[in-house]
Amino acid sequence: MSFEAIKGISDAEALAKARVAEAEAQARQMLTDAEAAGKAALEAASTRAENELKELRRKAGEQTAEKTAALDAEIVSEADALRRAAEGKLEKAAALVVERITGF
Repeated sequence: MSFEAIKGISDAEALAKARVAEAEAQARQMLTDAEAAGKAALEAASTRAENELKELRRKAGEQTAEKTAALDAEIVSEADALRRAAEGKLEKAAALVVERITGF
């Protein structure tokens, strides 16, 4: 084999090693970039989820306050109706007690 042939083979092997090293470096960089992009996407999704949760809690709080106010008004109305009904029966009950005691 001639010196030129050996040098050509040696140069080809060196070039192949350099290309393999470059490809490995590119692969590592692509992996690093993909991991960074994945982390960024995960953080963005987490932030969106937290914001949506805050909004849902706010809406739930508003709905709870509205329902509580409506129930409070209903309870007050029912209590007033029961009180009026009891007051009307109170006079009748007092008259019945007086009638039984006095016989009139």
